[in-house]
Amino acid sequence: MSLSEIAQRIVDRRPPDVMAADCPSRQVLQHVTSRWGTLVLLALLAGTHRFSALRRRIGGVSERMLAQTLDLLEGDGLVLRVAHNVVPPHVDYSLTPLGQQAAEQVAALTGWIEQALPQILAQRAG
Repeated sequence: MSLSEIAQRIVDRRPPDVMAADCPSRQVLQHVTSRWGTLVLLALLAGTHRFSALRRRIGGVSERMLAQTLDLLEGDGLVLRVAHNVVPPHVDYSLTPLGQQAAEQVAALTGWIEQALPQILAQRAG
């Protein structure tokens, strides 16, 4: 093993640091805390949904953005996509155990926002 390979292995063992510009945790943070990522996680916290049901549940999301968000969250291991071999195609989306953990954290934050909203709006009104 070369010296550069050893050095790379040491660098790869660094603990995640979301404050570091090159840390992959930033991508996951972006996926989870994006407007649509947060709403998808919250919707799936209630259980398995088909694509059309998710789109109806999440007001204002386009088909393209929903599909893109689901792909990103699936890639991060937070959402499970199950395609059933039937006509017409039937696809179910649900949270993985890791996605369940993320959704619970997001739900706590959004719950706080909803609770504090009157104060926030009063502050905005000045």
